Amino acid sequence: MAQTLLKQNHIILVVLLFSLLIQGESYKFSRNLPSKSFPFKKEKVSHLHFYFHDIVGGNHPTAIRVAEAAVTNTSVSLFGAVVMIDDPLTVGPERTSKLVGRAQGLYANADLDEFGLTMVLNYVFLEGKYNGSTLSILGRNQVMSAVREMPIVGGTGLFRFARGYALAKTHILDISYAVVEYNVYVIHY
Repeated sequence: MAQTLLKQNHIILVVLLFSLLIQGESYKFSRNLPSKSFPFKKEKVSHLHFYFHDIVGGNHPTAIRVAEAAVTNTSVSLFGAVVMIDDPLTVGPERTSKLVGRAQGLYANADLDEFGLTMVLNYVFLEGKYNGSTLSILGRNQVMSAVREMPIVGGTGLFRFARGYALAKTHILDISYAVVEYNVYVIHY
């Protein structure tokens, strides 16, 4: 009887150790890769220049308010308003200028006292060698400042692993339409 009990304990111990080994392996979710496994070339810096057309009124708006706070319409800064966008990006400031991409995402009025936006958007490029590539922006846009700087936090396609910054300068601003000039400096492979 003692031998049977000892045998059962050994079997239980082996099963527990084996299950711990299997369980330990199932939680491994990362590993280091050698740098030669990526076909990266040398990093380069690109400068992109385009105009952003934010159309909030008229027959074909490209920016639509989708949410607001109870205080939004009484706030001097429209605090709490959230706007979804699919804005054209063009070579020149005219609406009829050549389309090179779209700015898709959202901005939210995030400052109680000033017209300050939190921008969460992707520049989706539709033209030239960057066709199909994107750049992602996440940052503050203090609209009434002469020039605003926002970070590029990533990208896809030719902009994979991108980082950099975008400088925004208002070209036209009225109640239903804004044109913003962008100079974007991005480091990528």
